[in-house]
Amino acid sequence: QVQLVESGGGLVQPGGSLRLSCTTSGRTFTVYAMAWFRQAPGKAREFVAGISWRSVNTNYADSVKGRFTISRDNAKNTVYLQMSSLKPEDTALYYCAADGQKYRSVPLTTGYDYWGQGTQVTVSS
Repeated sequence: QVQLVESGGGLVQPGGSLRLSCTTSGRTFTVYAMAWFRQAPGKAREFVAGISWRSVNTNYADSVKGRFTISRDNAKNTVYLQMSSLKPEDTALYYCAADGQKYRSVPLTTGYDYWGQGTQVTVSS
């Protein structure tokens, strides 16, 4: 059974930074692409960032380019989302997602098979 557990959310002031972590278990982590999504109140869930299985390729939503960085540590079965220059509009529940297909070289922006429970990020003064 695949499990994804997010951590690192919290309350931060505008302009601040946070690092989210997602630790996986239940299968071989290293051969699957991973991603972060978010869902703000009253809005649909949206893609934030994705990373391929060997970290060769990443992609980002336009709204976070230059501010967020996705990375992974395969030895720790963990994917990270470093968020900087946070804005109030970044407030959302952030979800980690795992691909169901091995060896995907370009991470998808949709169609992930496994999801965590989410970690809340609130950007407010």
